Amino acid sequence: MGKQKILQALILALSLLLLIATAPTAADDSDVMSKLAAGLSPAPKGWSTSTAYCSWDGVNCDTSKRVTSINLASKGLSGSLPSNLNSLSQLTTLSLQSNSLSGAFPSLANLSSLQEVYLDTNNFTSIPAGCFTGLSSLQILSMSQNLKLDSWVFPSELTEASSLVTFAAGNVNLYGSLPDVFDSFPNLQNLRLSYNNFTGPLPKTFSGSGIQNLWLNNQLLGLSGTIEVLANMTQLSQVWLQNNQFTGPIPDLSKCVTLFDLQLRDNQFTGIVPATLMSISSLKNVSLDNNKLQGPMPAFGSTVEKSTVDGNSFCQTTPGTCDPLVTTLLEVAGAFGYPVLLADSWTGNKPCSGWSFIVCDPQGKVFTVNFDNKHFNGTISPAFANLTSLKNLVLSRNNLVGSIPDSLLSLTQLQLLDVSNNNLSGAIPKFPSTVKLVTTGNVLIGTTPSTGGGGGTPSGTGSNGTTPSGSPAQASNGPSVSPAQMGTMELQVNCKARAVVTFMFLRVEMLRFRSKF
Repeated sequence: MGKQKILQALILALSLLLLIATAPTAADDSDVMSKLAAGLSPAPKGWSTSTAYCSWDGVNCDTSKRVTSINLASKGLSGSLPSNLNSLSQLTTLSLQSNSLSGAFPSLANLSSLQEVYLDTNNFTSIPAGCFTGLSSLQILSMSQNLKLDSWVFPSELTEASSLVTFAAGNVNLYGSLPDVFDSFPNLQNLRLSYNNFTGPLPKTFSGSGIQNLWLNNQLLGLSGTIEVLANMTQLSQVWLQNNQFTGPIPDLSKCVTLFDLQLRDNQFTGIVPATLMSISSLKNVSLDNNKLQGPMPAFGSTVEKSTVDGNSFCQTTPGTCDPLVTTLLEVAGAFGYPVLLADSWTGNKPCSGWSFIVCDPQGKVFTVNFDNKHFNGTISPAFANLTSLKNLVLSRNNLVGSIPDSLLSLTQLQLLDVSNNNLSGAIPKFPSTVKLVTTGNVLIGTTPSTGGGGGTPSGTGSNGTTPSGSPAQASNGPSVSPAQMGTMELQVNCKARAVVTFMFLRVEMLRFRSKF
């Protein structure tokens, strides 16, 4: 009987060792919480190593004593955060905003349960590599007003956070281009990246996104290119693009039916303010100051509470129609994408009084238009036909596409049409022998055009569109593991190894014991 009890005891011990060897080691957040407490000054209320960390002010734990949230916002804290903060694997909320924390930004890598992060208004100085890897549950990342951060680029690993709703990182020294990755954020509603150093155009993947609040204002060197992509961002409600280097016309935003705040001042927008903008019933605030907008001064309805349009190139100082000649020439400019070069001098309501590249006769009729070598893009507008006294039309050495409009045949005074050295195509209208026609340097002229045509609206940017000066951030090399996590992993491996060795020893002893009986 005694021998049987000994055998049962050995079997029980063996079973316990098997459980130890195969079950994960119980996690413990005490080490990282102790380091967090030691790094903060003054010590938060109730934070003492003599008491359980789950009872500390601002700390919440689950039933397994794993930390799920830390809230120490606006506590007047200084100091730094432990490098192994991401050992708190059950953390869902981290709120440390409005303090004076310094040193490296905490690595959040592989905190797959993390949903909300608020670290705004601190003094962090650097972003660890792979900081935002593996944040599959992240919904809010708010880290604006960390003015002392070293320069860094948009983190490519953040695309793993497909649940992201809000990314607020204004005034944090981001630079380079906005990467074309926003289709990775199907739930993104708030993108607030004001007061950084971004350059280049708006990403094409903005198109069709659900972004509602778009804050990209006051980039140090300025974002550039057109903002045509906004026309397909139908969920927009607030757009802040002021103080950049955007060019081209304001697009048709009529699909943005919830748009209430549009800030476009201090850019280089050109062209006519679209009538559709003035018909958006939800619009309350609009600022178009200090651009190069042309045509009639816009008149917003009574539902708009505040509108400012000063410092532009409107034909008149009050709302009203422009002179027909102005309207014609602006239609011509529109086919070129409203180049800034024209907007700089095409102001007022009298084209014959100082408009560049335009020559008029004593009767105020335009007889020469000379756009030679102006680097214009786009097409030749049929509106040239409205300049009935035109004798000389020079469009040579540009980047014009499409065909020569047949409407130019109606220009009975025309003597010279020079379209040489462009990218024109299609059939050449049969001008009378009195017209000197120069078409050399157009490889496809006289052929059927595959796309485009005279009078079309250019799909690209104006002559002043630029390309990104930066490049998307490089992909991460994989999840990072902190020293604390490495230590925990080694401890688990060692414990399991010892358990397996002991198990083998007991198994041998049990077999020897049984062989004796």
